Amino acid sequence: MSKNVNKPDNQSPVISPSDEAWESGELGRSEAHVRVSALSHHPDFDVQINEAPELQPISIRLNKSLIEDLKMIAELSGLGYQPLIRQILTRFTDCEKKRILQEVHSAEMKKQRKKSGKKVA
Repeated sequence: MSKNVNKPDNQSPVISPSDEAWESGELGRSEAHVRVSALSHHPDFDVQINEAPELQPISIRLNKSLIEDLKMIAELSGLGYQPLIRQILTRFTDCEKKRILQEVHSAEMKKQRKKSGKKVA
């Protein structure tokens, strides 16, 4: 990073770093504090950025009240709301996969018992 990233220019007011300032876009959108990475010229740069953490950007529409609730829960948990949403989705998908696998396993066991019952009878 550039050495002057945290130093405001003479025309920019100093903005207190806070979650609200980041969420509102007050912080993080100033062109005065942007520079292009030297690595961005590498042919695989975009692929590396998206695949390194194995994250894929998506777009989703949620109710404003749900987003506010998620932000409140995230703040109380010491997280950002997007990492919280990733945790929620991960927990849900893990539970659903287990439930589906248990249902499939139970169905297979019932089939096996029926087959075994028919052979014995």
